[in-house]
Amino acid sequence: TLMIRSIWPSGKPTPGEKLIELGCGPGFYSCRFAECFRAISVLGVDRSPSQLNRAREKARALKLNNCFFQSDNVLDLVHPENSFDVLIASRLFTVLPDRERAVAEMYRVLQPGGRCFIAEPRYAFWASLPLFTMWLLAGVTRFKNGYREPSKAKVLSPCELDRLFATQPWRQMKTWREGRYQYALCEKG
Repeated sequence: TLMIRSIWPSGKPTPGEKLIELGCGPGFYSCRFAECFRAISVLGVDRSPSQLNRAREKARALKLNNCFFQSDNVLDLVHPENSFDVLIASRLFTVLPDRERAVAEMYRVLQPGGRCFIAEPRYAFWASLPLFTMWLLAGVTRFKNGYREPSKAKVLSPCELDRLFATQPWRQMKTWREGRYQYALCEKG
């Protein structure tokens, strides 16, 4: 996939690498990486208890002993500096109140030489559909189950994405647009 090729041009990680996914939701990407690459450790973090429960169920069903999930705040991660080799996030910035703080945390928890891959929607309509659907489901079932995201996504323009990631002293930074998404790939110096 694009994510794997971007993070590891060779097509696979070095055994023992540690990957963190911010805003992992139900664990789709975390479980996928852990399943494809059993020799790495994957941690998915989110603040929604119901999403984390779904993610844990998925990891158990796939018998993934290298994939873990925990509650954490992407604006103030509990992990020390230089904790991870790889960081991924998809559709994270559409719902964050302090985007610069999140990028600073990404930079902080990555090891020198560590890479982050970010995928963000380009269009507010498409980005808002899943949020709106979740709000509807939470309202119809009268069971909010910890769902706290806004009902409408705030999408970054290409210039805003570039400026946002330029707030940290990355060794390398690349942003590009493809289809409905825009991407950032950064390497910590």
